[in-house]
Amino acid sequence: MDPRLVPLRRRFPMVADLERRARWRIPRFAFDFLQGGAGDETGMPRNRRALQAVEVMPRYGVKVSDVDPSADLFGHRYAAPVGIAPIGFDGIMWPGATRAFAEAAQALNLPYMVGTLATETIETVAALAPDVTWFQLYPLAAEDHRMTFDLADRAERAGARVLAATLDVPARTKRPRDMRNGFGMPFRLTASLLAQAAVAWPWSLAIARHGIPTFANIVPYSGPGRDVTAAFVGKHVGGGFDWEALARLRDRWPRAMMVKGVMHPEDAEKAVALGIDGVVVSNHGGRQFDAAPASADVLPLVVAAVGDRATVMLDSGVTAGVDVLRALALGARGVLAGRAFMLSLAALGDIGARHMGGAFIEELSLAMGQSGVTRVEDIPTLATRHPGAWSLS
Repeated sequence: MDPRLVPLRRRFPMVADLERRARWRIPRFAFDFLQGGAGDETGMPRNRRALQAVEVMPRYGVKVSDVDPSADLFGHRYAAPVGIAPIGFDGIMWPGATRAFAEAAQALNLPYMVGTLATETIETVAALAPDVTWFQLYPLAAEDHRMTFDLADRAERAGARVLAATLDVPARTKRPRDMRNGFGMPFRLTASLLAQAAVAWPWSLAIARHGIPTFANIVPYSGPGRDVTAAFVGKHVGGGFDWEALARLRDRWPRAMMVKGVMHPEDAEKAVALGIDGVVVSNHGGRQFDAAPASADVLPLVVAAVGDRATVMLDSGVTAGVDVLRALALGARGVLAGRAFMLSLAALGDIGARHMGGAFIEELSLAMGQSGVTRVEDIPTLATRHPGAWSLS
């Protein structure tokens, strides 16, 4: 372990500790962008409550001195079944975030699903993290998806192991915190935002080092200039894939492919019928549709529908290793976590990504030992009680 991480584990053992520190280190508009949700923001706490309500029946009398949290996902053995989720405009929450995530993921051997709207290119990320890069793709429907397919081709040439097409942003949403802060696209440091930045001096110093971020993957299509690129994103990027475009993308992409943002088992069935290899059960972290069920509560439906034919992963609400255990006990093969990693960066600087990744690995190992399993593959044999589980019958 990096010796710098030892005191951090003691001072910041939980994500709530990181959140308190992050609040004063980054401007309010950046903190609200990270922590805000859609509408009344009931979706985010619903995700947490759903995971926390899952009970796992431990088995005792098992020798747990040699716990192994590693897991196979799409042909690669990772240190744990925990990936860093894509976070759009990550560099506005912590300047240099994309690079920090990539370097931490490679060092820890955890998957990093870098997003279309990250602040470094897919080529840069794949060079920094050649063994663990996955790519999350938003559709750019103009010109019959010419730019969409070009982005996918770039990800293939760069060496991304997995492509994840996004379904769960079919339309724009209303995020009241961003509206109140005057935070939007194109991003401009108004007098109000500058005042917030001046108080958050760690963030301001990081901006001075890295510069104001831009959507680096989009620059080849929009042309240079942050405002030009942001306006292009506002016009062309977004809307979830439809099934026809997904079928074309599946035919084009030669490696493992997932869809991100599945909630209904029939949608998972459609994806598998197209030859897609995995689905991410996700309500976009509660940031898109406030009435959506918690991801954990619909996970068993999706597992029952396609779990024997596809890799099912869970996203939304995961903040600790015990949440990973809960998700795997319900049938997921792995999880993605976004806010936890970003809060750790905001709280601790660039080393925060390694702190959070190491914490997930360590906490999953502890949770496995406490529940009486030594291999990730055995977690689904544990008995669970899941009071919020959805039923469509």
